[in-house]
Amino acid sequence: MAAPHVPVLLRPILEAAAPVRGVWIDGTFGAGGYARALLEAGAGTVYGIDRDPLAHELAAPWAADYGDRLRLVRENFANLDTVASDVDGVVLDLGVSSMQLDRAERGFSFQKDGPLDMRMSQDGPSAADLVNELTEVQLADILFTYGEERASRRIARAIVRERAAAPIETTLRLSEIVEGCLPRPKPGQSHPATRSFQALRIAVNDEYAALHEGLAAAERALAPGGLLAVVTFHSVEDRMVKRFLQSRAGQTGRANRFQPQIEEPDPQFDLLSKKAIGADRDELDANPRARSAKLRLARRTEAPAGVLDPSDIAMPRLKETR
Repeated sequence: MAAPHVPVLLRPILEAAAPVRGVWIDGTFGAGGYARALLEAGAGTVYGIDRDPLAHELAAPWAADYGDRLRLVRENFANLDTVASDVDGVVLDLGVSSMQLDRAERGFSFQKDGPLDMRMSQDGPSAADLVNELTEVQLADILFTYGEERASRRIARAIVRERAAAPIETTLRLSEIVEGCLPRPKPGQSHPATRSFQALRIAVNDEYAALHEGLAAAERALAPGGLLAVVTFHSVEDRMVKRFLQSRAGQTGRANRFQPQIEEPDPQFDLLSKKAIGADRDELDANPRARSAKLRLARRTEAPAGVLDPSDIAMPRLKETR
């Protein structure tokens, strides 16, 4: 068996789940780190869900070692409740995986030259399609809303100018265009293209809509007492998860004290910590990727699953439609 991929914030997830048993869903299977750890810790069955065919291809050499305890499903985690129900736990690790970043041909990395793709499912419009076809206003909106890029208008203007000379088809060309719009980073700061690439990846894969639906699907799939563990890597996603869990735990409160008291339904989740959990020093030393990771944990109650309203999750909305 190949050496396992070690996912971030695994220890607090396993501690919260102990004793690990029953049926689990790893909704963002990736390299299989969480699924393997859950199986080794005592889970009876783990459903590994991933829409990326590469994840299934790379898992083939070792997945059979777990027999029918590991069941791989090619699906978007937004639909995870169609895969299994009454499960004991759901784990979601959001964002791009290391296996995707490490392969230049997938087009996720601004540090490796490759086609400007970024499609997790490897179908549908690519990042190159967006960069070369959207208007300047639409591009700026994506960069600002999904990447929190304050120089979004300047970058969008440069993209439109450069694509008029020749289509932007590679990651390094886009990265160079973005770098040319921003100051040189100081030591310790992230690469100038980080936020722009993040924003385009989210737009290409409709990641916020998937998260919106996936959290509700997890609520429907979990049995009473089941654990929901969500790992995020940037502030927008963390705010969405935080808002959803607060809403489902009955902790959002009234907008102001003069509003009439409305009887709220029983909460669907109990929060296991008020604040997001970060990596400890040992994990940071071993895995720098964990630096920006945040974990939120909640346990499913016996209350029926609710109807999800967009206001319950604070999902970012683009001003311009494509």
